[in-house]
Amino acid sequence: MYVFLHAVKGTPFETPDQGKARLLTHWEQLDYGVQFTSSRKFFTISPIILYFLASFYTKYDPTHFILNTTSLLTVLIPKLPQLHGVRIFGINKY
Repeated sequence: MYVFLHAVKGTPFETPDQGKARLLTHWEQLDYGVQFTSSRKFFTISPIILYFLASFYTKYDPTHFILNTTSLLTVLIPKLPQLHGVRIFGINKY
């Protein structure tokens, strides 16, 4: 999900925006960049629910808990509104 929403840029089809979408990830294009819409909330809440389920079913084993927390943070941090359009260390700039 991280790769699809936050790493791959552009669109799979022709858009009438004069090529502006080719520089944006799918998450940045979602709902035309409007924050806190229902679809963005769904994509934010679903990894949190999976995190709670995975933590519960692994009985909060320290190794799994650290791995689950790390993966949750790598998915949630790019979704923050403060990071909209930000390329950290120039990664995925072009």
